[in-house]
Amino acid sequence: MSVLRSRPVLRWLVPATAAVAVIGGGAAIGTFAAEAEPSLPPRTAAQLLVDLQTSRLEGLSGTVVQRADLGLPSLVGLVPGNELTTLLTGTHTLRVWYSGPDKQRVALMDTLGEQDIIRNGQDLWTWQSRSNTATHRTLGGDAGAWKPAPEPAASLPATPQQAADLALNAIDPSTEVSVGRSATVAGQDAYELVLQPRDQASLVHQLRIAIDAKQHVPLRFEVLAKGSDRPAFEVAFTQVDYRRPDADQFRFNPPPGVTVDEEKAERPTGKPGHVEPADDPQVRAFGDGWTTVLVGRLDGADANRKPAPKQPAAPAGTGPDLDMSKLLGGLPAVSGDWGSGRLLTSKLFSVLLTDDGRVLAGAVTPERLYEAARG
Repeated sequence: MSVLRSRPVLRWLVPATAAVAVIGGGAAIGTFAAEAEPSLPPRTAAQLLVDLQTSRLEGLSGTVVQRADLGLPSLVGLVPGNELTTLLTGTHTLRVWYSGPDKQRVALMDTLGEQDIIRNGQDLWTWQSRSNTATHRTLGGDAGAWKPAPEPAASLPATPQQAADLALNAIDPSTEVSVGRSATVAGQDAYELVLQPRDQASLVHQLRIAIDAKQHVPLRFEVLAKGSDRPAFEVAFTQVDYRRPDADQFRFNPPPGVTVDEEKAERPTGKPGHVEPADDPQVRAFGDGWTTVLVGRLDGADANRKPAPKQPAAPAGTGPDLDMSKLLGGLPAVSGDWGSGRLLTSKLFSVLLTDDGRVLAGAVTPERLYEAARG
């Protein structure tokens, strides 16, 4: 279960929204600097979980850096504009402000501009400086639990809080929970909670969550792949202030010449950043826990052919439609008693695209994907 399910702190930062916003940019600023290990009173893993559950945060502002090094194969020339590799590699910077469940803001810094999401009471604004366009939604009366619906892109957590919430959902008998080394993150002393899968088919070695020793807020989240001592994915505060931000931070003042699009609010389904098979009847799950494999289809198309002509439009600014035949042709061919197809592997996940049009994906070894394909 998630010990953070009842806490709204920063959970409005839908990871997919952040992922779409950083496509095409993000200045690399290097890995997070290591600081001396502080001396803290001992606490058990159970006590740290209680700390996360019972913390009460009135306000927060700070800078968050997200870094991904997933070990993807080179896709240059196969993906128009190289958006996929930009999204899943490199470093991205965000500024965040939080002042209760109805006042939140995130600014995603791009080399070519800024993109903001602002929640102020019943008003939800998004703005892109590059195109000088904005959208506005008026939320309903039950908007206290409302979160922006994710955009169609990879689900990368935008803050340590978001990442920790997703990770803690995975705590069950398949997870070994322990306490790691203390650390200093963004100038704050922090404990480290370590989650480790017991199933050897998982590509994840450990999840490490640095928790502020006083405020009990996740300050850093790291994912280590098997066989590596460097995080394949990490998101962390580099600066944090626990004072409540000024109300002016949550007021959107449209710049001169901005084009504003009024949208109807939609209630999201499912959990942010988490794929539930029930969300799509064409997607089903094989296995459970850390080694769950999701199985779907390539829009009814054969994996060796281009998708059917009618495709969803690409997000604005992402370039021409993806040529699936080129992308698949650049992946290694694999076969077995399950059939044949193409395999995409990285440090943390594997994707199998079969010649009969199936897509199988998970944070698992290729062998587990083949097992699912046979089933």
